[in-house]
Amino acid sequence: MKIIYVISALQLTTSVASAQVILAGRVTDQKGQSLPGANVFLRGTYDGANTDSTGSFRFSTTRKDTATLQVSYIGYESFSKKVTLGSPNPIAIRLTEAANELNTVVITAGSFEASDERRMTMLKPMDIVTTAGANADITAAMNLLPGTQRVGEQTGLFVRGGSGEEAKVVIDGMIVQNPYFSSMPDVQSRGRFQPFMFKGTSFSTGGYSAQYGQALSSVLLLNTTDKTQNEGVSLSLNLANAGISYDHATEKSSVSATGYYGNLKPLFSLVRQNIDWTHVPEFAGSSLTYRLQPTKTGMFKFYGMYSDSRLGMNFVDPSNETGKTALQQHNRNFFTTSTYTDSWANGRWLLNSGLSYSYDTDATTFDTQDFGRSSARAQGRFVLTRLFGNNSLLFGTEAHAITIKNSVQGIQYALHDNYGAVFIESQTYLGRNLAVQAGIRGEYSSVLSRFNLAPRLSLAYKTGMFSQVSMAYGQFYQTPDYRYLYRNTSLDFERADHLILNYQIIKNKRTFRIETFYKNYAQLVREFTGQPFDANPYRFPIGTTNNTGNGYAQGFDVFWRDQKTIKGLDYWVTYSYVDSRRLFQQYTVQATPTFISNHNISLIMKRYFEKISTNMGLTYTVSSGRPYFNPNNEVFLADRTPIVNNLSFSASHIMSIKKNFVVLYASIDNILNTHNVFTYRYTPDAKTRYAVGPQSYRSFFVGGMIMLSKKAKVNVNEL
Repeated sequence: MKIIYVISALQLTTSVASAQVILAGRVTDQKGQSLPGANVFLRGTYDGANTDSTGSFRFSTTRKDTATLQVSYIGYESFSKKVTLGSPNPIAIRLTEAANELNTVVITAGSFEASDERRMTMLKPMDIVTTAGANADITAAMNLLPGTQRVGEQTGLFVRGGSGEEAKVVIDGMIVQNPYFSSMPDVQSRGRFQPFMFKGTSFSTGGYSAQYGQALSSVLLLNTTDKTQNEGVSLSLNLANAGISYDHATEKSSVSATGYYGNLKPLFSLVRQNIDWTHVPEFAGSSLTYRLQPTKTGMFKFYGMYSDSRLGMNFVDPSNETGKTALQQHNRNFFTTSTYTDSWANGRWLLNSGLSYSYDTDATTFDTQDFGRSSARAQGRFVLTRLFGNNSLLFGTEAHAITIKNSVQGIQYALHDNYGAVFIESQTYLGRNLAVQAGIRGEYSSVLSRFNLAPRLSLAYKTGMFSQVSMAYGQFYQTPDYRYLYRNTSLDFERADHLILNYQIIKNKRTFRIETFYKNYAQLVREFTGQPFDANPYRFPIGTTNNTGNGYAQGFDVFWRDQKTIKGLDYWVTYSYVDSRRLFQQYTVQATPTFISNHNISLIMKRYFEKISTNMGLTYTVSSGRPYFNPNNEVFLADRTPIVNNLSFSASHIMSIKKNFVVLYASIDNILNTHNVFTYRYTPDAKTRYAVGPQSYRSFFVGGMIMLSKKAKVNVNEL
């Protein structure tokens, strides 16, 4: 029996051995170089091996007929191939290098990324709150990037020859109807949103994606965070306001709630004002953010906010016999947006969808005359993306219902516009060195009863391991200012064509970027009043209008950032040049608009001192003079204001009180106390000129925040 058992065992071993099949081959890259350590295996089995120093592999399997061979290697695309088992020929496998921002070209023309999620980052979100002169305002931080113009007495982003109305703010794909606090005469208003709401910021200076429209010059894309970074209650107090917030997170959801009250009387009592305030700005508000991850890939976000503010002032008005006009303003603003994102089919399909509603009203009086206004916007958005390896195809649609109302000296104006858009866009990689993004956007406006098609094209070519060139071209349309449409709904879309060429190199924490551009404006609205030019910026258009306006903007930008040369010092320098002329609005001849400064320079320096847990920063900006209307000069808009320059300082100190995280901060604006002039205006008789300058010449600001949670942390590397 023992002999029979041994013989049977030998027969079984021989049978198993004879059923095994040997697989052998070699793994290389596209250039034929060996890839040692690659993982080679048969799908659905434990049969496999790692390649040796020559890239060769050899292993056995009991599988028969055919099987799927899979190969994986860090930094390369996964490989799979159906093979016939038992073939005596070795298997030759060539892997393709995986796409990443180091070895693959990235389209950058006309765009500045500010996101922690991408390596090719120009500014991180933390830069917005630690940059001197930005005052933790997103728009103010963008004004320190190349391509922007600093217009101190007006609100908005002024980009490459464009007015403030030509730039749009977008949150999670949804247009924000009123991204800034209500404007006041000759005072620049802050943005409504806090930087810490967002995980990333993308600032387009032109040539942007077909996904977005209704902006002749620029879009500022803000993406909200997926989860709260804090836990517990936080208290904040400064010279302007006091606030409280609560954050709580579970494994699949999080909620954040804030409330605040502000009154600028303490600040104004310490900082001399150039404005005659009759009611110091006073405001209160709250916000709620909820995030839920219902599935492994899905994410639902809801954000809602409400604010209420009041102010009163006597502003300089040369058209008034007293030289001043009283203004009273009461603003209420409500904004809510909800989005849902998901993916399926192993990430090959991506969904982005959202709904949003906003309402804003200003009860405004000039002396005793009512100039109240209100606006409401409801919108929906649906975008699908199909990934094909590194390539993608995106298509989507959006719809808006917009209602605008104005009261002007007892006359009521109202307008309703149903605006819709469809778009499709593809991104194709022709190897690792060339990328092409092509798209087209179609838009319809019910108030205009018109439709347009806007093509977009971007190219990028990698010139070296760390450098590349990019090009972008596109057509962009925008509905005219609704104040014109109250009286003339037969107007057409205004149009701008962009052409941008860009070169950049990013290496060893140093970034150099130069970009040149040309913008052609067409179909701009012109107003014919039959009267001499009226430089009053608060006037309501009363003349006949048409779309015969035109113009251009051209120039170049330079950006240099260095985080390496001097240990611990992060600095960047920007220079922008723009040459622009337009025939639009009341202009009788083509001229450089009053919001254009030909030269803008910024120097920003930041350093974190680890031993004292303090971040310090300096910002110096210079802007050349801007045109202003001088009724005594026969040449229209030929006069220029003086150069505007500003030196600002900021510091933030991190400490702990009973293990609770505390931040103290301080800033000084216009350290040199320069009496900057933004523009000049004249009395109706053209005999007296007066200067329009900042709200205060030199100012300072101090405050602090404490997080009543021992879980609060901060990454000092981001400061």
